[in-house]
Amino acid sequence: MKSSLSPWLLTAALALVGGLACAEKADRNKPMNVESDALRYDDLKQTSVFTGRVVLTKGTILIRGTKIDVRQDADGNQFGVVTAEPGKLAFFRQKREGLDEFIEGEGETIEYDSLADTVKFISKGQLRRYRGANLNDEFSGNVILYNNITDVFTIDGAVAKAGSGAPAGRVRAMLTPLPDAAAAAPAKPASATRPPLPIPTLRSSTTLGGEKK
Repeated sequence: MKSSLSPWLLTAALALVGGLACAEKADRNKPMNVESDALRYDDLKQTSVFTGRVVLTKGTILIRGTKIDVRQDADGNQFGVVTAEPGKLAFFRQKREGLDEFIEGEGETIEYDSLADTVKFISKGQLRRYRGANLNDEFSGNVILYNNITDVFTIDGAVAKAGSGAPAGRVRAMLTPLPDAAAAAPAKPASATRPPLPIPTLRSSTTLGGEKK
């Protein structure tokens, strides 16, 4: 009997959790700044290879790895391949457009394409969304493709290797519901929810101690 080796595939438009994509649009036109231990730049081919504790920033984008290969085409579009140090993961982070939310992810290799506006996390891929400082959604899989234009991302589990006896990889996801508007609203003080008490009236008395009993 022949078993299927097709990977687990999760395709999510994430309207059900408020949308995951729609990254900061202004990042596309921001300059790219890179720090590293070494750089090899080829002006003719418009390529740069940064090595050693590389930190790249571009607007709200932050990328870290041990090596980053960057290529730029004639129209100024930038394409990068980030490689992690052995035993570690490369890192990517970007703010969402108009919201106090950030997307961050990790993988042994990260591919960034400013023309297609996509980021791919390859091998041990992880993707997380933060609302403010709170972790809201979390995903993991062998390959994660994050598309900022279509508001869609896909996650593939690892394909089982024939004859290895190892099972196929699994996709894992943790989705947090959007906060309920009524529950999120601040509670009103008790004085604002109960009717006002009647104003007491004063009665005249002929004695200092009030009425005689």
